[in-house]
Amino acid sequence: MTLYLAALLIGVIAGLRAVTAPAAVCWAASMGILRLTGTPLAVLGTAIPLWIATIAAVFELISDKLPMTPSRKVPVQFGARLLMGGLSGAAIGASGGALAIGAALGVLGAVGGTFGGAAARGRLAAMFGRDLPAALIEDLTAVGGAALIVFVLL
Repeated sequence: MTLYLAALLIGVIAGLRAVTAPAAVCWAASMGILRLTGTPLAVLGTAIPLWIATIAAVFELISDKLPMTPSRKVPVQFGARLLMGGLSGAAIGASGGALAIGAALGVLGAVGGTFGGAAARGRLAAMFGRDLPAALIEDLTAVGGAALIVFVLL
């Protein structure tokens, strides 16, 4: 049951920050926390995907604050979040022999994270009178949440 919760929650993280979720999964796999050996997603625990995801996640944390960054709810951004949530959830599911269920839960979580994150950030930005503090809180939530999933739930 914890595996399913982790797959759903990693999807929520993908809804907040699309690349943070797969970066967390890659780190978990490379550290041996997430056992992907012998699964179709074993490559996620290797160096190249690990560093690509990590660099992309850092870039995403920076680019999210730029005024020209599109809304997470436009089709391309939304699709990327669903894809990354599904991939990350699938990896978590695959570690327990439930790749398809993990993928579905990851996508479901990404939908919730995308719309819930946008609403929460909008409310926080209104409360602060500007977006940056809200964006930084969302960053901390995404990175901290991903770390909790990796180190507590997996």
